[in-house]
Amino acid sequence: MKFSVAIIARDEQRHIGGCLASVAGLADEVIVLLDERSRDGTAALAEAAGAIVHRAPWRGFSAQRNRALALCRHPWVLFLDADERVTPELAAEIRALLATPVPCAGYWIPRYNFFFGKALRGGGWYPDPQLRLLRRDAARYDEARLVHELVTLGGEAGTLHGHIEHLNIERLGELWAKQSGYALAEARTLYATGRRARWRNFLGAPARELWRRYIALGGWRDGLLGLLLCATLAWFELVKFILLAGMGRR
Repeated sequence: MKFSVAIIARDEQRHIGGCLASVAGLADEVIVLLDERSRDGTAALAEAAGAIVHRAPWRGFSAQRNRALALCRHPWVLFLDADERVTPELAAEIRALLATPVPCAGYWIPRYNFFFGKALRGGGWYPDPQLRLLRRDAARYDEARLVHELVTLGGEAGTLHGHIEHLNIERLGELWAKQSGYALAEARTLYATGRRARWRNFLGAPARELWRRYIALGGWRDGLLGLLLCATLAWFELVKFILLAGMGRR
């Protein structure tokens, strides 16, 4: 059965080549939906690798994924980010799956998250299942969520065993910038749904996140790196509610 790979991206020339190389010969088409604000060489590199490049205004992660679904021509779509790679084991598993009648409407795929070159074991970063292989006519993303998008699937979801590799963070400044963006998007999502900051959120939310990541989800297993990452995510829980409080005052 024919299928598409869809990638949404902005200024990803550092990563796009490796991502496309990992799916070379796997998909019947590769769609790269590029944020029209992109200014680097992502489009040229993608086209040179045989991908079909489209540009669109940025309307949020969920809306971009829905747009990418509409651009794909084949019944099945594998979503990737530019900083992700399909392992050979996953590629072989997808080929075998789509060569037979497929019983599910989508498939969860486990993901390795690499921070500063190290694959993490705890903190919720593994196995980090992602619902990424989707039957196109059965999938729709909730556009009310501006970040950490969720797909609604019209059918059962199965699980694959091969992995995606995610080159999550390679530099400290990148970690700070990414979490700052997430905190703002999450605050906007909360505000749009009527949520307002309470004083207890400023202490309770970061404390719960640190406990959840470092203790309950085993972030301690990754040593000092695990502590740094769990503490960073706890800090940005505080930032999120500070931003939410500011929105409420305006």
